[in-house]
This record gives sequence, structure tokens and C-alpha cells, in this order.
Amino acid sequence: MKRIVAAVWVLCAPLIGATHAETLDGIYAKAKTEGALSIYGGGPARLYEGWVKEYEARFPGIKVTVTGGYAGSLAPAIDKQIAANKLEVDFVTLQAVQEFIRWKREGVLLPFKMEGFETIDPRFRDPDGAYTPINVFAIAPAYNTKVLAPEDAPKSALDFLKPAFRGRLITAYPHDDDATLYAFHTIVKKYGWKYMDDYVANAPKFIQGHLGVVRSVASGESVATFDMMLHHTMTEKSEGKPIDVALPATDPLPIWGQLGAILRDAPHPNAAKLYLQWYLAKEQQARIGTWSARNDVPPPFGLKPILEYNVANDLPEIVTDPARLADLRSRFERYTGGVSNQGGIR
Repeated sequence: MKRIVAAVWVLCAPLIGATHAETLDGIYAKAKTEGALSIYGGGPARLYEGWVKEYEARFPGIKVTVTGGYAGSLAPAIDKQIAANKLEVDFVTLQAVQEFIRWKREGVLLPFKMEGFETIDPRFRDPDGAYTPINVFAIAPAYNTKVLAPEDAPKSALDFLKPAFRGRLITAYPHDDDATLYAFHTIVKKYGWKYMDDYVANAPKFIQGHLGVVRSVASGESVATFDMMLHHTMTEKSEGKPIDVALPATDPLPIWGQLGAILRDAPHPNAAKLYLQWYLAKEQQARIGTWSARNDVPPPFGLKPILEYNVANDLPEIVTDPARLADLRSRFERYTGGVSNQGGIR
């Protein structure tokens, strides 16, 4: 059953002074005087570099720097900068929904309703424009096409328990990555904790971060995973890598809106507004390689609209409950052990 969780996005009191859409040219005139833009982005920096080059070419005079990394290090770095009144970052995008909700509550975000804000599905957006879903992500099974035929690829969670896949599977550490925790939690909700006993008994590998997961499957070191960002799979596939997605027939597909926000005291706020308005425009959203939160942009790769699938859409509900999140992290860590297989962010 589809779960549409909207209430958590409006946990915080409405913000005063949310700015409404200005024209792109009007924002650019202001942004040019700032001359720079600093983006902190969850995941590998390379995911943003193509867009940055386009942005710089479209808006000469604005130099962009991108800092990629894990949400667990980027969010504390931003908090430290805010506390010291030495903010270096202008725009941040992470999968850590709870950080945006907290930052809104603390009043450190700059509300901005970009042009076309009304086209963004209200089930993903913040009504005050404090943070915006810049795309919609899903986690889906993926497999190496040189090793497995499509009919042999694991699709349901139970398929990953087959003896044929012993020692040949990989995921990120669920206690270290909230998106992976969300994927595991979605499975456990359906099949119970006995699933974890059986899955770990099949000798899977764990690695820090999804970049390591996609590289392992694409290289054939691992044959499959149920913990792949669908857009990572499709990007690698478009680059000729032997990898493809295996959408589950009955298991829920974990989804969430990947949020982006401008910091209230950003050193280059107009450059950040310009980036958000440009990136959220229909022309760019049609090319992002995943679902858009805009309701006027068709799905990618010939897929159905995201909410027509059997989805789990309760990530915010999980990560904004500190006690529940801590308990889940602790319980999953008992299965995997601490992070010993370091991943990468480039």
C-alpha cells in the first residue's frame, strides 16, 4: 500500500518572509555581483559537476565550488560554521531529511519559492519554501548484466536469500547510511527481523556509501544488491557499464524527496537562488535522470510516475523520531558490525 506521509513536512511553524519567484534574469543580475556559489552535496562530488559546468556556462561570472561527502559529516560542518558566524556554504542538498526540518525549526534557512513552486507535489515540498525537493529518489535492486540474465536477477527481498547469491551481494552499512537503513527497515517491516538473520547468513558484503555499492556491482565483484539508488544504476548503464535495475514486483519501493535549501546567512544568497530556480526549471528537471517532484515533468527512462508504484514514503517519519532512529541504527549495527570497509565520495 502506498504511504504518503505529508504531515512531517509541516512540523515546523510557518516562516515569515518567504520570497516569491523573481525572474531568472533579475536574480542573475544580483548573483553576478556576488561572483561565487558554494554547494555542499551529499554523495560523490562528481554527481554535481556536470550541472555545475552547465550553470557556469549559462551564467558567466559565477564560480561554483562543490563539496561532496556524507551527510553525517556535512551537516555537523554546517552547524559548526553557523555557530561560529563563519558560514561558507550557500546551498546544501542531502538525503538527511531530519537536518532540514531541524534547520527550519532553528531559523537558519532562507525561504525561497522558485518560479514553478506551485507545480511541486505538496506531498514532497515544504509549504513555506524553506527547503525544496530537487528530485525524487528511489532505492531498487540492481544486478550485473554480464553475470546474471534478467530472469535470474533477484527482484524481491526473498530472492536475495537464495544460496546461489551467497557471498556475492553488497549494500551500504544500514547503521551508517539512512537511505540504506530505510531500505532495510522497509524489508524488515514486511518480513520481520528473521529476514536479517537469514540475509546475514548469506554472507553479504557491506561498504560505506552507495558509490562503493554501484562500483562493486558494475565491476562484477558483487553480482547484485537491493540497495542501489535507481538513478545511479541508470547513469552507470547509460555510460555502458554492465548494470541494470530489477524493479520489485511486490515489495515496496523506498522513495523520498532529495531536499535542497539555501542558508539564511549564505555569503552568496542570490547565486544560490539562481541555482535553485535554474535547476528546478522544467527544462533541467526533464534531464535529471530520476523522478522530478514537479507534476509537469514526465518520468525518466519510460518508467511510471513514482506514486503509481507500490512505494514506501515514510523516511521523514523514521528519521525525525530520534529514539526510533537510534534504536534501528543500533540494531542493524549488531548485524553488520562497525564500519570497517571504507567507501569513497569521488
